[in-house]
Amino acid sequence: MATQVTLPRLGQGMETGTIVRWLKSEGDQVEKGEALYELDTEKVTQEVEADKSGVLLRILAQEGEEIEVGKAIAVIGEEGEQVDESEAETEARVPPGTEEDETPGRLEPGETEPGVEKPAEAPAREDERERGRERREAEEEPTQITSPERVAATADGGRVKASPLARRIAKERNIELSGVKGTGPEGRIVAEDVERAAAAPPPAPALAPTAPGEVEVVKLNQMRRTIARRMSEAWQAPHFQISMSADMSAAVRLREALVARTGDGATRPTYSDILTKACAHALMRHREMNALFAGDEVHLFPTANIGIAVAIPHGLIVPVIPSCERRTIPELAAARADIVARARDAKLRSEDLENGTFTISNLGMFGVERFVAVLNPPQAGILAVGGIEERPVVEDGELVIQPRMEMTLSCDHRSVDGATASEFLRTVKEFLEEPGLML
Repeated sequence: MATQVTLPRLGQGMETGTIVRWLKSEGDQVEKGEALYELDTEKVTQEVEADKSGVLLRILAQEGEEIEVGKAIAVIGEEGEQVDESEAETEARVPPGTEEDETPGRLEPGETEPGVEKPAEAPAREDERERGRERREAEEEPTQITSPERVAATADGGRVKASPLARRIAKERNIELSGVKGTGPEGRIVAEDVERAAAAPPPAPALAPTAPGEVEVVKLNQMRRTIARRMSEAWQAPHFQISMSADMSAAVRLREALVARTGDGATRPTYSDILTKACAHALMRHREMNALFAGDEVHLFPTANIGIAVAIPHGLIVPVIPSCERRTIPELAAARADIVARARDAKLRSEDLENGTFTISNLGMFGVERFVAVLNPPQAGILAVGGIEERPVVEDGELVIQPRMEMTLSCDHRSVDGATASEFLRTVKEFLEEPGLML
């Protein structure tokens, strides 16, 4: 019996996802647990496995479509099985009398055809049902084509024949229907025609001198939209920053000893790994910092699940290393190398981004000395770390040169006070200056 494949909820707070690429085509055999498609959520792009074996009878969601969680995206069943249209269609049918939706010219936003009542908002599954109807009409239409150069059919004063869904997509993507080739009955433009026109490369512009200082417009991808939303949420929280610098002489010696003991093929520990270990132990001593703000509650966690900010093309992502206080520095180095590599290869799983309790952002490798990191809500704090630099310092009345590192802690004042944050940061400083205190 045919079964619908619905969009799963892959993480807390996930409401929609975008089908990046189908890994199977209609008619292909699918095994349970086999990768079926690639899904882009607000946090990560990952392959999603089929939860049933069978034949992929129908694909309901096209690549590039944003789908709500729980909506049908495909149908899997037995070979040769007919798909019930109630399962295949995910869009309400167009009311009688509006099938052609012939409207002269192009309507402006909010404008309706004279004498035609503006339709109510369609349910979320409307687009898919419209596509299903368009496919059936295309299959029933005779294959005879009067002209290989046929474009959008017009009649009675240039009125363009197009489906309601095609018109809506064209309006959203600013595409003129008069220049779109229709493949539906009698040259009617359907949604796939508009999407094909949108994906086609733009015509070569006329040769003309480019105006100096011309502005390039770059639309935000889904990750940047998510970053913009979360950063706006972060700035709504009342927060404060405190800074300290640490003498990294002992940490430098510790790293040199760890690197010397690293075997062939193993990941060499970095200062970030030592810092992660120091923060993990400090979080266990000051649990108020290992917390999430939740309205009228503050949740204190028993383990230090530390997120590491990783720069990737067109964005920033924060994968999490769980239970850092239980790991050795070499184990932290291996875990860090793994999640950073998978983050840059777009191979993170949703669970790699969940349950973080604290975040570290290190820009020292870029030559940054000091900066302030924006909170990663609902976490109580984030530590911004600059590079290690040799600086003159007065010690016991004498001027000496020390490798120093600047640390700036940003905190959510709703869950953490200045004294608590200061004690935590001082403990991190002590662990870096005397790593034996972490034992």
